[in-house]
Amino acid sequence: MSTLPVKAVMKPFPYAVQIDAPLLQARKMMLEHRIRHLPVMKGHDLKGIITDRDLKLLLGPELGSPDPLGLIVEDAYVENSFSADLETPLAEVLAYMARHHIGATLVTSRGRLAGIFTTMDACHHFAEHLEPGITDSSPPLKA
Repeated sequence: MSTLPVKAVMKPFPYAVQIDAPLLQARKMMLEHRIRHLPVMKGHDLKGIITDRDLKLLLGPELGSPDPLGLIVEDAYVENSFSADLETPLAEVLAYMARHHIGATLVTSRGRLAGIFTTMDACHHFAEHLEPGITDSSPPLKA
């Protein structure tokens, strides 16, 4: 039985956004860095997470397509999102994510943001487990 901790497969020092930042700044960061999850901070304190889905839901027609220029990250983020300590066994994190349909886990050390673990990280790790080297050298699959 493996006791691999989440810290072994997380992305350390992830991009993050301040809670009072313009919503469009969060969207720009996601597009520039090709990511779908951003930890939300208030100063140095971790407050939650904002996802590309959160942005789409808030800005979509279901909520009247509000003007994004007047919105800040606080208007769209998920407060008190799932987090795990660096040493939490990966199996526990994966089981929780699957059970609750969560796409990302904020990884902390002594209550401070240390990394992020996403379903894409899980896919890369699993692919490497099945066939070492596949994620670094494989050409993209054709749709």
